Amino acid sequence: MPHPPMTLAEEHSGPRRRRWGCLLVVALVLGVGLGAWIGVRRLIDSWSPLECRVVASGRTFTWAPDQASNAAVITAIAMRRGMVPRAATIAIATAMQESKVRNISYGDRDSVGLFQQRPSQGWGTVEQIMNPEYSSNAFYDALEEVPNWQTADIAHAAQAVQRSADGTAYAQHEAQARATASVLSGQSPAGIGCRLDAPKTAGTAGAVATLVKADHGLTARIEGTSVVVDATSEAQAWAIGAWGVARSVDTGVTSVVVADREWTRSRSADALTWHSADARQPAQRVVLRVG
Repeated sequence: MPHPPMTLAEEHSGPRRRRWGCLLVVALVLGVGLGAWIGVRRLIDSWSPLECRVVASGRTFTWAPDQASNAAVITAIAMRRGMVPRAATIAIATAMQESKVRNISYGDRDSVGLFQQRPSQGWGTVEQIMNPEYSSNAFYDALEEVPNWQTADIAHAAQAVQRSADGTAYAQHEAQARATASVLSGQSPAGIGCRLDAPKTAGTAGAVATLVKADHGLTARIEGTSVVVDATSEAQAWAIGAWGVARSVDTGVTSVVVADREWTRSRSADALTWHSADARQPAQRVVLRVG
């Protein structure tokens, strides 16, 4: 009786080895591709400029980090005084024209600061005007003296305060100023992100809490390396959260959490938007982490 034909082990292993070989090649290609993409992404991030972006009503505007920080002070002071967001729009548009929203120590004649206020015209001393909180308050003091400033044309209101050579120039900045004021006053939640390097010097929770008091007039509590602020409304919570992002270039804040959303500091484009937080906070609570 003839024996049935024998099937040698290597006759089955050949196709298996080819399949595993193909899978290994695919895995290697995918791995190399992923690694290359990560490398390209890091290269793009490293060469991309440091910046902040505000998004409101479908429009996006870009600020340098120091400009965003100054705009945050201007807006916070308006809120602290109980003024409507339009006040911040007027002030930001004015600062865009006068100083590009930079706290400069020079200008026409003796003009200095965000609004190019002149000591010789009674705005205060140079030291005072160079303090963004002081200069913002001085601007709003003058704005409140303008009849019907709440409904007046923005360029008209700005010119009534500044009395510049060309009062029409303020109007060109209205769109960006309005969007920025909307985000920084909490009317457009999660509307700001900043692409930043890691802090060069470590900030402290105590310093951040002091600044919250100076800008917003609110008392924060310190929990380890975090600053916790309980706002009186969701809009105020988002205003403080946006402020925390915008001022992080100065304070060393590395993350901000409002409700179930979180901004995390990095050089990556991911830092231009907010993401889901690991743990949800109450809707009116803001947590600013330092370091």
